[in-house]
Amino acid sequence: MKLDIFSHCVIDHIHIDNSIFTVPGGPACYCSLTARALKFDVKLHTKYGSDFPLADNLTQNKISINNGLSEKLTTQFTLKIRDSERILFLENMCDSIDYDELISDNVLISPVFDEISSDLLEKLKSISGFIFLDPQGFLRRKGINNKIYLESTDLNLSKISAIKTSPDELNALTGISTIDGMNVLQKKGIEYVILTDKQNISLLFNGKIYSLKLPNIELYDTTGIGDIFSTTFCCTIIKEKDFLWALSFAAGSAQAALENKEIGLDKIPSRSAIETNATYFYNTVKFREI
Repeated sequence: MKLDIFSHCVIDHIHIDNSIFTVPGGPACYCSLTARALKFDVKLHTKYGSDFPLADNLTQNKISINNGLSEKLTTQFTLKIRDSERILFLENMCDSIDYDELISDNVLISPVFDEISSDLLEKLKSISGFIFLDPQGFLRRKGINNKIYLESTDLNLSKISAIKTSPDELNALTGISTIDGMNVLQKKGIEYVILTDKQNISLLFNGKIYSLKLPNIELYDTTGIGDIFSTTFCCTIIKEKDFLWALSFAAGSAQAALENKEIGLDKIPSRSAIETNATYFYNTVKFREI
C-alpha cells in the first residue's frame, strides 16, 4: 500500500513544566514514520531548511522526498504544554510546498501553517481517490507575539474523504463545536468525520455516531498524538476498508503513544502495540443514530 503526505517538517521547542526540549517533528515526520510502521510506502511532500536534523533519518526509513531542501530555515514552533492544553507560537516559516507527482491514489494533507495553497489543495482533490484532511494549518493565524489562534474559515471541503477536527477546529469550520457541526461537514460530502475532544473520540459515518473513550492516563508530551491518530486511521481505512477497525486502530495508536511517555518522535508506537490496544477498543465502541 502507498500514501502521499503533504505537510511541513518542523522543529519544535517544547516547554513542559520547567524543561525545554528542542526536537524535529511536525505532521510530516509523525505521519510519515507512523505510516512506515504500518508497512506503507510513503512519499513525503515537504520543505525544510539546512537546520533540519532528520532528513537523512527519513530517507533511511525509506521515506521518499523529492526537492525538499529549501534555502529558508525550517518551520519552527514553540509549544507550551500543560496536560492536554497547549499554547503555540510560530517562530519561523519555510517555503510553501509545490506539487510533485504522486505515488498513489491516497493522500494525507496536514498543513501546520499556510504551507499548502488553495490551488494545491484543489489540484490534489482533482487527481486523488482518497483524501484524509487535518485542517489545522488552514485555520491558524498569527497574532501578537506570533501566538497562534484559530479563525473562522470558509474552506472548500468538496471531495474530501475523511477529516479529523478538535472542537475548536470544528467551530472554525462550521460555527458549531458539537456533533451538529460534524453533521454540517458530512452534508458537504465528507464520508468520515472525526471529532477528538481530549479523551473522547467520535466518528460520524452514514448517519451514525460511533464513539469511544481513551482511559485516564497521566499526560506528558502530547505533541504529534493527533498526527499518529490520523495516519493510523487513514492507513487502516485504505487497507482494510473497515471504519470500525480504522477507528479502533487509531485510538489504539494514540493510547500506545501516550503510554510510553516519550518526547517527540520517540513516542511513535510499534504496530504490535497499536494492535493490542485496537482489539480492546473495538469491543468498547458505542454508536447511536442522529
